[in-house]
Amino acid sequence: MLAPALVHAAVFLLLPMVMLVALSFTDYQFLGAYHWVGIDNFVQLMSDDRWRTALLNTVLYTVVTVPIAMAVALLIALGLNSGIRARGAMRVLYYMPQVTATVAVATVWLWIYQPDVGLANSVLGLFGLPPQGWLTNPNLSLPSLMLVGVWQGLGAKMVVYLAALQSVSRDQLEAAQLDGANRWQTFWNVTWPALGPAHFFVFVTSTIASFQVFDLVFVMTKGGPGSSSTVMTYEIYENAFQGLQLGYAAAQSVVLVVLIGVFTLIGLRLQKVSSDV
Repeated sequence: MLAPALVHAAVFLLLPMVMLVALSFTDYQFLGAYHWVGIDNFVQLMSDDRWRTALLNTVLYTVVTVPIAMAVALLIALGLNSGIRARGAMRVLYYMPQVTATVAVATVWLWIYQPDVGLANSVLGLFGLPPQGWLTNPNLSLPSLMLVGVWQGLGAKMVVYLAALQSVSRDQLEAAQLDGANRWQTFWNVTWPALGPAHFFVFVTSTIASFQVFDLVFVMTKGGPGSSSTVMTYEIYENAFQGLQLGYAAAQSVVLVVLIGVFTLIGLRLQKVSSDV
C-alpha cells in the first residue's frame, strides 16, 4: 500500500536531491559539459558578497516573520475560539489570504505601497507624516516584504492553533477555574503546555516557507533596490535561470537545504526542552 507513495518520493524527491548534491560539485552550465570542480563552488560562496547579503536577508526575514506571525496567529485563534459572533465568517476572512495566489497578493500590496496614491502613504498623510518609498528605500524594502509575508501566512497558522485550542482538555480548564486561577494563569499553566505540538508544527512549516520565499520578492522588488531585499531563493533563480550557472546554483541550493535542516533541528530541540519543563 505504501509502494506508490514511496516510488513517488524516490523519483521526485530523493533522486532530485541526489542529483542536486552531485551537480553542486561541478561547473555545469546549461547544455554544456560536466566538469568536476570539487568544493570550488562552496569556496566561491564564501567570498560572494551578493550571496552573503541574500543569506543574511533570508535569515533576518525568517527570524522576524516566524515569531511575529506565530504570536499574532495565536492571538487570533484565541479570539476565534471564544464565543464571539460570526466566528465562521471571521475564520473565512482570516484564512482567505492563505488560499489567494501569491502573485495576486503581491499585486495588491504593490498598490498599497505605491508612492503617490498608495494606501500606506495615504494613511501616513492623515497623521501629517511624509510619504515613504516602501519598496524603493533600501532600509524599508525588506521590512515591507516581511509585513506582507506575515499577513499572508496568518491563515494557516491560525487554523492549526484553533484546532489545537479546541482539543485542550475541558476538564483541566474547569479544574483550574475551580482552583481560583485567573485567565492568564489558566492559559499559561493549562492551555500553553497543551499547544506544544502545534507550536512545533507551525514553527517548522513557517521556517521552511520563510526560507523558500520567492514569489513576493520576484513580483514586488526583484531583490532591489540594489540587493537590499535579495533572498537566497531569488539569488539561486538568477544564477540558475538567468546566468545559467547551474552548478553554482546547485551549491547554493544545498546550503539552503542545510540551513532549513538546522532551523528545524533547533525547533525540535526547543520543543523537547519545553516538554521536559
